[in-house]
Amino acid sequence: MWCGVVTLFPTMFNALTDHGVTGRAIENQILNLSLQNPRDFATDVHKTVDDRPYGGGPGMVMKVEPLRAAINTLRQQTSAAKGPVKVIALTPQGKRVTQQDIQALVRDCQQVIFVAGRYEGIDERLYALEVDEQWSIGDYVISGGELAAMVIIDAMARLLPGVLGHPASAQQDSFTDGLLDCPHYTRPEVVAGLPVPDVLLSGDHARIAQWRQEQRLERTKLLRPELLECVD
Repeated sequence: MWCGVVTLFPTMFNALTDHGVTGRAIENQILNLSLQNPRDFATDVHKTVDDRPYGGGPGMVMKVEPLRAAINTLRQQTSAAKGPVKVIALTPQGKRVTQQDIQALVRDCQQVIFVAGRYEGIDERLYALEVDEQWSIGDYVISGGELAAMVIIDAMARLLPGVLGHPASAQQDSFTDGLLDCPHYTRPEVVAGLPVPDVLLSGDHARIAQWRQEQRLERTKLLRPELLECVD
């Protein structure tokens, strides 16, 4: 899978390229990541990518032209043979992304460009001209779209074949089928007087599977009851 990111801070993505699951995915070319700084397309000596908002008000607004040029440069790296390119802007006003959205993106799209906004926001005309969807990782505001893009790319990488050590790991993650994950335990068998549940020591895989499913339902009911409304 190929991901492009329009960002003013490309080095932030070293957290993805140099570490963990995403680092291995990129090293093994299961995931390809390309970064493009819109400052490279600014035309003035100061490499300006933002300006004061029309109508007044605080903050600065990212300009259309450098962002469009960065997006189009990334588009040139894509392949028509791999299907259409989806452009997703990361913004607090976007759709709150879910695990199902990530699954659908990985399933249906092999090429995606993320636009990481900064400052007060992005000139609205960019959304009309270049952006297919607007996504948000939660109902709060962070300083820029880079962290949101990294969160989504990490979630995507986990679903790509060959990335995780055990393919079933992603299938058992919280939210994959609408439920939270079950409790997990490892050695030692007793910690501060708290033992591992007997069923996990029984060797009876059918009982263990049933217990885990019951725990998933109970945990979801306790911690995120609203999720059960969407579970068949």
